[in-house]
Amino acid sequence: MNDLPFGFSSSGDDGDDAKGRSGRGSGGSGGSGGQDNPFGFDLGAGGAGFDPSQLGQMFSQLGQMFSGMTSGAGSGSGPVNYQVASNLARQQIGDFTPVAGKETEAVTEAVRLAEVWLDEQTSLPAGVTTSAAWTPVQWLEEAMPTFKRLCDPVAEQLSGGWTDNLPAEAKQMAGPMLGMLTQMGGMAFGTQLGQGLGQLAKEVLTSTDIGLPLAAPGTAVLLPEAIAGFSDGLELPAQEIIVFIAAREAAHVRLFSHVPWLRERVLSTVEQYARGITIDFSGIENAAANIDPAQLLSDPSKIEELMSASTAFEPSATPEQTAALERLETLLALIEGWVEQVVFRALNDRLPSTSALTETMRRRRASGGPAEQTFATLVGLEMRPRKLREAATLWSKLVESSDITTRDGVWAHPDLIPDSGDLDNPAGFIDRVIGGDVGELDDDPIAQLEKTMAEEAAAREKESSGESTEPDESPEPPADDDDQGSSKG
Repeated sequence: MNDLPFGFSSSGDDGDDAKGRSGRGSGGSGGSGGQDNPFGFDLGAGGAGFDPSQLGQMFSQLGQMFSGMTSGAGSGSGPVNYQVASNLARQQIGDFTPVAGKETEAVTEAVRLAEVWLDEQTSLPAGVTTSAAWTPVQWLEEAMPTFKRLCDPVAEQLSGGWTDNLPAEAKQMAGPMLGMLTQMGGMAFGTQLGQGLGQLAKEVLTSTDIGLPLAAPGTAVLLPEAIAGFSDGLELPAQEIIVFIAAREAAHVRLFSHVPWLRERVLSTVEQYARGITIDFSGIENAAANIDPAQLLSDPSKIEELMSASTAFEPSATPEQTAALERLETLLALIEGWVEQVVFRALNDRLPSTSALTETMRRRRASGGPAEQTFATLVGLEMRPRKLREAATLWSKLVESSDITTRDGVWAHPDLIPDSGDLDNPAGFIDRVIGGDVGELDDDPIAQLEKTMAEEAAAREKESSGESTEPDESPEPPADDDDQGSSKG
């Protein structure tokens, strides 16, 4: 999985991953659908595999691109061509099973049951007002507005950096071609986004599976077709799996419904990261310096040389970007950790498969689930499973040291939520939240022994001074009071 935004790779990459992604593109032809063939058509050896019917599609796409350049409007005029992304994603999805009425009813009942059980384990009130079952295409349509918010800031910085950092001579020579380059960049970004969304649409289990709510406020959504695929091989009761996934969705909806700043904080953190993107263009500048512009028309190998140099484009991480990525990683881990803990506590005594399903979800995250794939593609971020485990541990220890109201109260303001350092030192965070000295509650046997010895020493001191160490344990305190009063009289 590429860990650089929009598929930028270092010069040492062999391109296998890019070719693999192209093989999942439209037509499913695979082959040379990577950088050497940006439209994804398989020419085969010597062009023998070329399908003449694809030629019309290619010219149609080119016509749309030039039309967008002329009008300066439409989906192709921005940093990402979302029309290309949507079309390609639909092709990636392919055939899908329509949602049956009984599946919608099953989702509604599972969510309703999960909400009742969640009430006992969180102080946040129920957030679900309606339930729905989606097809992959419905998920794609609902997800697109949010992905525009995520993609535009990064794509704008990358496309702007391309034109702003071109040498003056190159800009003058390019002239009107710069507009076409921008359009081609938008198509390239749209192509990669479409491939990613098409794959995600077939894998996500709920509307919050990427860590952000993609449905309308108060709406809990499950995707039956994806859940059926997820259930294959688990050898667990299907009804328990549905209720477990419904509980995770309902918990996400509660959190985002009653923590209004949360969704915007995730999106704004991505934007903060994007604003700091800088790219090292030394690779293409050095290559261009040694090439006669006239050769680009007469010698195609020179164009290939420049394209090879462009693979060295790599966003340079600034301190501000590093901080933004850390905040984003931590926030996503806190969301996932809170949901995991609340769902586990609500279902563990009711569904025998709760522990197994919780572990399955953790492995899904560790092996690169939808959230990791999405954010790795968009902002070069891979959520580390270690952070997820530590976030879940922090929420669990906070409940053990206080109560669910205190735990959920942490979400009241963004300044109260834990940071990355708190995940490494949960006891210190708990100290600040409950205002007590709970540092010794951490797994420190020496501290616990010292506490026990101090309590025993205090008890012995009271005994030596004649004070009772058990003043409140008399089985009949009223009778004792009467006896003391009559003796004094």
